[in-house]
Amino acid sequence: MSETVNAIEISGLTKKYDGFTLDNVSFNVPKGTVMGFIGQNGAGKTTTIKLMLNLIKKDSGTIKMLGLDNVEKEKEVKSKISAVFDELPFHETINANQLSVILSGVFSGWEKNTYFEYLDRFALPRKKRFSEFSKGMKMKLQIAAALSHGAKLLIMDEATTGLDPVVRNEILDIFLEYLQDETNSILLSSHITTDLEKIADSVTFIDKGRILLSGGKDETVEAHGLIKCKKNEYKDIDPADIISARLTDFGADVMISDRKKAAKKYSGLVIDDTTLEEIMLFYVRRDKKEWI
Repeated sequence: MSETVNAIEISGLTKKYDGFTLDNVSFNVPKGTVMGFIGQNGAGKTTTIKLMLNLIKKDSGTIKMLGLDNVEKEKEVKSKISAVFDELPFHETINANQLSVILSGVFSGWEKNTYFEYLDRFALPRKKRFSEFSKGMKMKLQIAAALSHGAKLLIMDEATTGLDPVVRNEILDIFLEYLQDETNSILLSSHITTDLEKIADSVTFIDKGRILLSGGKDETVEAHGLIKCKKNEYKDIDPADIISARLTDFGADVMISDRKKAAKKYSGLVIDDTTLEEIMLFYVRRDKKEWI
C-alpha cells in the first residue's frame, strides 16, 4: 500500500433521507493534523461520521480512512481508528476494570497499562459502575479507551459538548499530546468554535448537508472580515461581495469572504477581524442575506 498524505479522504458523499440530504460532501484531513468539522446541530456532521464508520449505508461517494476504503476494508480500518461520541457507548452496568477485559478481546493492540495510566490521570474509579459517572467522567473514560489501542485516527463527535471549561481544556491538552506523534490525526466535530480555534489546523464548515467552506483555519479566518458601517455606506456594497449582513439601528455588520479585495474596493470602510463563530453565524444566514 502506498503511503497516503491524508488521514481521511471523502469524495462525493451523498445520503438522502426524507427531509434531509447530505449532498455531495467532499473534504480531506491531512495526516498529522486536526480538522474542525463545524456546523449547527442538524447540519449533517453526525450523519457524515456515521457514514465514515459504516453505521449507515451511503447512497454514493467514496470514503477512505488511512488510505483504506471504509466499507471494503472495514475491519482493518476500525482496528486503526477510535470514535468518541457525546453519549457513552458502553453498557452502564459495567466498570472500568471490566471494560478493559472486554476491549482487550476487541482490539488486538489493546494497551492495558496505557488505559490504566489514563484512568489514574483522569482520577477515574476502576470499580464504580458507569451509571454513577458524571458526563465529564464518561467523556474522559471514552477518551482513555480511545487512546489505548494505538489508534492513528481519532473521530470525535461533539466530544466536548456539555463539559465545563476546565474539563474541556484538559481534554484538548490530551489531544495535543496525541498529535506529538505526527502520524496521528483528529477529526473533531463540534459547534463550540472556541475549542477549534485552540487546536484545529483546518476547518470544514457544513450547513444543511452541504460543505460551505473547507481549508486552513488561520487562512479561513484571515480571508474573512467584518465591515461595520452606516446604512448609506451599506447600500454601496456590492451584494455579490456579501455573505450576509446583520442590520442594526445604527447601520450594518457585513461579513465578506475576500478581505483583500474588499479593502481595495471599499477603501473608506474599516474591516474588522472576525472569528470562526462569527463566520459560521453569518454563513448560516446567507439565504436571508439580511437579518437582525
